[in-house]
Amino acid sequence: MALAEAKDPQVLLERMGVKPLPEPVLAQALTHDSFLNESDTRSASNERLEFLGDAIVGMVIAIELYGKYPEAGEGELTRMRADLVRGTTLARVAARLNVGDYLILGRGEEAAGGRARERNLAGAFEALIGAVYRTHGYRTAQAAILRLLRPEIAQLRRDGARIDAKSSLQHLVQARWHEPPDYVTLTDTSTSADRRFVVEVRAGGSTLGRGEGASKRDAQQGAAREAVAHLRAEAEAS
Repeated sequence: MALAEAKDPQVLLERMGVKPLPEPVLAQALTHDSFLNESDTRSASNERLEFLGDAIVGMVIAIELYGKYPEAGEGELTRMRADLVRGTTLARVAARLNVGDYLILGRGEEAAGGRARERNLAGAFEALIGAVYRTHGYRTAQAAILRLLRPEIAQLRRDGARIDAKSSLQHLVQARWHEPPDYVTLTDTSTSADRRFVVEVRAGGSTLGRGEGASKRDAQQGAAREAVAHLRAEAEAS
C-alpha cells in the first residue's frame, strides 16, 4: 500500500501544523513493520524514525519541564516527563490527529484492529516527529511537540504528575528489601495479528504479581499494579 492509495497524508501534516515532508520519509513514518512482512517491498518500516522521535520528544519535554518547574527535584521532573512521554499519552495525541487513518499496515494487523492500537499510534506519532526533525530540524520539531502536547502539559500543570504502578512498586520494594524489583518475562507469544507478553515481578525471594499485555511495558505495568495491591493489602492486615 503506497501513500497514493491511502488517505492523503498531507491532510495529516496540515493537522499537525508542519510543513510538507518528502514522500519517502512520510511513507516510512507511517509504515508498520507488519506491512513489510506481507509484501515484497524494500521499503523500511517506521521503527528507526520512531527511535529518533522518541529521543526528540523526551529531550523537548525534559527541557520544557526544566524551565517551567525551577523548584522541582530530579525525581519529580522524571515523573512528570514519564507522564507526558508514556505510550498512553502519545497515543491519545495521535488519536486526536487521526493518525490511525493513515497507517500503512499488513492485512493481519489491519484485521486485528491495528489502526486503533495504542502502541501503533504512539509509535507512529514518534516516527512522524522523527521525520519532522530529520527534514526540518530541531526547532520545527520542538514547536510541533509543544503545540501538539499542549493539552497534556496544561493538565499536568493543573493536576500534577501521576505516579505509575512501576514507580510506586519501586518505592515500596526499595523501602522493604533495599533492592529494585525484578521483572521476568515468562512468555512472548507472537503471531502475524497479535503479540502477547506475560511478565512476573519478584522481590525479596517472592513473586509479587503477574501481568499480561500486548507489549512488555504493558505486561510489566500489570504485574506492578498487582504487586502494589498485594503489598498494600499486606501492610493493612499487619
